[in-house]
Amino acid sequence: MIPRVNEHTHLPYDPLAEALGHSVPLVGGLNEHAVVAYWPHLDAYTLDDEQAAWTATQWAEHLEDPLLENPFAASPQGDRRAVFHLDARLHPADRDLAAAEWAEIAHRLARAAGIERPGDEHGCRWIAVQGKPGRLDLIANLIRLDGTWQRRPADLLNRLADEARRIEAGLRLIPVPTATPQQNNSRAVPSASAQFATVLAQLADEQSGPLATVRGLVEHTAHQLARQRDATGPDAALRLERIARRLHSVQQDLDATATRLNTPPPPLPLSRAAVPRPPAARAGARRSR
Repeated sequence: MIPRVNEHTHLPYDPLAEALGHSVPLVGGLNEHAVVAYWPHLDAYTLDDEQAAWTATQWAEHLEDPLLENPFAASPQGDRRAVFHLDARLHPADRDLAAAEWAEIAHRLARAAGIERPGDEHGCRWIAVQGKPGRLDLIANLIRLDGTWQRRPADLLNRLADEARRIEAGLRLIPVPTATPQQNNSRAVPSASAQFATVLAQLADEQSGPLATVRGLVEHTAHQLARQRDATGPDAALRLERIARRLHSVQQDLDATATRLNTPPPPLPLSRAAVPRPPAARAGARRSR
C-alpha cells in the first residue's frame, strides 16, 4: 500500500472528483457504498441512515461548511487551503477488499495523519471514498468545530508509511518494496536535472506555489458565482471551473516532469572502449601496418 498526501485545496470538489474519477454533479454521482468511513461525530448531526441518501455535492458541502462558518481560519503559516487529501493505493495484484476492511484502513490512516483523534469532540470533518479499484481517498477539512486549525504531525509522511506497513501485515496485503542503499546513494549528488526538477516542483507545489494560489482564487470565485441567481453567474462559474481544471492539469504535468528529472537513469551497459577487441580485430590491425 502506498499512501500519498496530495496538494491542499480551498474547496473539496476537486479532491472528491479525483476520488470518483469524474466531476462532482449537482445530483447523484455517489452510490451509498462509496463512502466507506467518515467523521465519527457525523451521526450526532443527522438522522439514521441519512448519509446513504446524500449526493456527491452534499458530501462536498458537508466538508466545505467549516470554511463558510470560519472564513478567516488559517494555519499557523497563514495558509487558508483547509482541504486535506490523502489517497492510498494497493498493489495491482492485491485481493479485493471488503467494505469493512476499507473502513478499517480509512480510520487507521486518519488517526495516523492526525485527522481523527479518539475522544476529540471538536475534531475536523472527513470522509473516506472508495471510488476506484484498489484505491482509497481520505478528504478532510482541517478547520475544527471550534474554529481552530487541526495541526498535522511533523513526521506525517513517516507515520503514514509506518501505518501502511502495519496495515499490509495485518490484512495480508502485498508489501511495497523498499529502496536499496545503492538507489538512495544515486540521489546524493544533485545534477543539473535535479536542479531543474526543484524549480518545476516549486511551481507545482500546492502549499506555496504560484499556480496553486491562482487556482485557489479561481475555484473560490467560481463557487461563489455558482450560488448567484442571476443569469451570468452559473455560466461564468462554469468557465472558471474549466480554467481551474486546466491549471490543475498544468500543475500535474509540471510535477510529473519534475519526478522524471529526479529519477536516476538506469545503469549504462559496459562501455565498448572497456571491452577488449577480439583477436581477429587486433591481428587485422597489425596486418594493416
